[in-house]
Amino acid sequence: MTELKSQSCEACKADAPQVTGDELASLQKEVPEWALVEKGGEQQIERTFKFKNFAEALTFTNKVGDLAEAEGHHPALLTEYGKTTVNWWTHKIGGLHRNDFIMAARTDELFGE
Repeated sequence: MTELKSQSCEACKADAPQVTGDELASLQKEVPEWALVEKGGEQQIERTFKFKNFAEALTFTNKVGDLAEAEGHHPALLTEYGKTTVNWWTHKIGGLHRNDFIMAARTDELFGE
């Protein structure tokens, strides 16, 4: 399997299948720092990134925003003093798609820069 961080999102339609079962478990193993959560009845993946101060958290938030714009796939972002929480899910299907795990891996890569 190609590393998720080197992949791009594919266009997703409202009838695209959500990831479940073995595929979900396999994708979760590739982004182990991300937690599976449910918000508003929709499965999402979430990770909180820690920083020294608000300025560093905001810089990271902006990097994630630039990545999201480039891919046309947008997360929920919460920026606070010393941390940024990122939630990925696919709005069109009301849950998780492979794209979300690709974006999680690419977000992890931004954190490592």
